[in-house]
Parts: sequence; structure tokens; C-alpha cells
Amino acid sequence: MVERSQRTVRDLRRANRRAVLQRLYSDGPMSRQELGPATGLSSGSVSNVVTELADDGLLEEAGVVESDGGRPRTLLRVAPASGALIGVDVGETRVRVELFDLAMTELARSELPLTHHGYDVNLIVRHIADGIVTVLRESAVAPGSLLGVGVGVPGILDRGGPGGAVVHGQTIGWDAVPLEALLCEAVELPEGVGFFLSNGAKALGQAEMWFGGGRGAQDAAIVLLGSGVGACIVTDGGACDSAGEWGHLTVSVRGRRCRCGARGCLEAYTGAEALLQRWQEAGGRLPADAGEEAGVTALLAAACPPDDGTAADPVARSVLDETAEYLGAGISDLVNLFSPERVLIGGWAGLQLGPYLLPAVRAYATAYSLAHPAGRVTIDLGSLGPDAVTVGAATLPLADFFANGGRRGAPARTPGERVAVPAGRRAPAGRPRSG
Repeated sequence: MVERSQRTVRDLRRANRRAVLQRLYSDGPMSRQELGPATGLSSGSVSNVVTELADDGLLEEAGVVESDGGRPRTLLRVAPASGALIGVDVGETRVRVELFDLAMTELARSELPLTHHGYDVNLIVRHIADGIVTVLRESAVAPGSLLGVGVGVPGILDRGGPGGAVVHGQTIGWDAVPLEALLCEAVELPEGVGFFLSNGAKALGQAEMWFGGGRGAQDAAIVLLGSGVGACIVTDGGACDSAGEWGHLTVSVRGRRCRCGARGCLEAYTGAEALLQRWQEAGGRLPADAGEEAGVTALLAAACPPDDGTAADPVARSVLDETAEYLGAGISDLVNLFSPERVLIGGWAGLQLGPYLLPAVRAYATAYSLAHPAGRVTIDLGSLGPDAVTVGAATLPLADFFANGGRRGAPARTPGERVAVPAGRRAPAGRPRSG
């Protein structure tokens, strides 16, 4: 009976620490007096928690503000230097590894290409391991300050096995790849520091909800448009969830063959790989040995030449117009199914194509959606730029750290406990609103 009481007290203290940390991270800097109403804690509890967190080096003063008729109030914030996070983006053309402080200020980065190698598992594991070593060495971050390594990967993750997350990536040739176990074997992390794996679209979505265009939204859909296509759904302001394999929604019965093997998938009409294939089939000419990013640049240059009298290539324009219609139709399915208030388009291809396609995508999405959900949704580009997946991946260990009350090596969160930081008024100082 005593043991149960002790466990309850420990859990309550952890929950109080979590509440203060999350509120300061989302809405800070704040004074002790503001933290009470913001967290629902008593002034005594706030005082105790703030003292504990400050003693642990997690909080620091961030100036003072005048109060009405009283003494100036000291503002508090989560100390950016009190921890470090690594985010990894296993993309179509490169593995990007970035090291951040707790304010999501970039401290170091490493980018290693995947061109001509595809999704060879051993190569990707080596790239991740080499990238982690590089960013830690370049930043001289103390090993004890690293909170974890988040990794965004394509495919479906299965966490049911004893060896950690297993990745099923049909479109990239991964069949039950034990990626977490492979990473643990290849990378020697400090004791108590682990890997946090997530689908890349979910990582992108979490980044946009915490720091980008999704802040303040209760219901949102974040689209990742790269070589392939994915989406993340957020409902009731909760944690990001996958929209399944949205890119493999059938949009044309007996249509084009998708790289997953099926026919008529959305990805077969909107992913960058399929987009370039369609342009070539229609007579478009790609630069010699061009990768996908250079290919998309060439397609846009042909379809939308500079205002110097050069005529637009009608074939390239037609391919882009068709892409916009299919993407708009795919987004309409998200609108009809989930009724989001915001849809954000990210990913390297989405950001590259978006300025040219967005008006048409909006028009087609509205035309294919039901009137009521279409009337409440806005469709825009993501605001965090090409680093959004690494940022989102880095928030995975940060969310776990907060869920444990800011204690390293603390017990894992209880089943069902939400770890998404509530969207607040301001982004952390190190993470810009747009990029």
C-alpha cells in the first residue's frame, strides 16, 4: 500500500513538471504568476516545480516585466542549452542529420547523398551513424546533454516486436526491416539515450503543428510531397497520426502503375518520380544524369519560363496542370474524410512545385470536396522549409523528455498519454515561423 502511494506521488510530481515545461515551451517566457492559471496548478505547486526545474538546469530567467502596483515579475523559459536533440530525415535523395538545442536552433548538420544507391538498408544505417558522429563532433555537445535521436523514415512502422520498430516500406523495397535494432547496433549512444522512429510524413506534420503553419489549429492535414506522397492527420489538437498510406489511395481505376505495384495510386500521378516519368513519356527532355530535384527544376523552367519572351512548353504545362488536378482531388478526400481547418503542403517537391501549383490545387480541391468542409478549410504551403522532417524528428525525443517530466532515463510514459505540446502563441526563439 505504501508503494502504491509513493508511486502516485511520483507520478503527480512528474505530471506537474511536464505541465510547466510544456507550457513554458509553447507559450513562454512566462512569470510564475502566469504559470498558475496556464497550467491549472496552485501557486505553491508552481513554486515547487519551478524550483526543482531550475535546480535541474532546465529553466532560466528571461528578463522581467513590470506589474500593476507590485514588484517586477521575473520571466522564465526552458533553457535552450539544457539539452540537445538529433533529427534524421531519411529522404529520397539524401540522409539529413541535424543537431539542435532545446530552442530548435541548429547546432550542426550532415547531409549524405543516396543518389544511385536507392534505399539500401546498410548504406542508410551507415549514413545515419556517420551523420550522428559528425554532428556531435562538430558541435562539441556534452554526451550527457543528448536527449535522443528521432528518425523520420518512409513506410509503415510496426512497434510490436522486442527489437524495436520495424519498417515496412513496399515502395522502397523494405520488407520488415528491423531498423531500430540495426541503428542500435551501428551507433553507440550515451547510456539512457535511444532512438525514436516515426513515419516521415508524421514527423513533418508534428514540426508544422509545433512550430509552423499548423500552430493553433485543432484539425489539420499535412501533406508530404516528395518522390512519393504521404500525409499526417491531426484531430482535436492531439498528436499527429498517419493517414495510412494516403499516397496509395486509388484515384484512377486501372490507371498508371505505381511503384508499389498497384495501379491508379495518387502517388503515380503526383509524386516527383512519377511526375518526371509522365513528362518524359509525353516528350519532355530531362537534363543528362539529372536527379529528381534537378528534373523538377527543369520541368518548371519549361512550363513557366522567365518573363523574357520565351514561350512556355505546352507539354510541360499540361503535365503540371494534370498533377495539380490529381493532387487537388487527393486533398479533397482528406477534406471530406477529416474536415480539417488547414491543409499544409510540404516536402521538397511540394515546396518546389507549390508556388506554381497552389492556386490550381485549391480550385480542384474545392471542386471535388463537399461544400461544407470545403468552406472551412485553407490550403497553403508548409512554413518550415526543407528541414521540416528533421525538426519534426527531433521533437520525438523532446516530447518523450517532457512526458517524463524533464528527467533523463525516467520511466516511459503511461499508455495513451499524449505527449504533443499544445499549440501556443509563439514559436521557440530558435525556430523561425517561415523558411
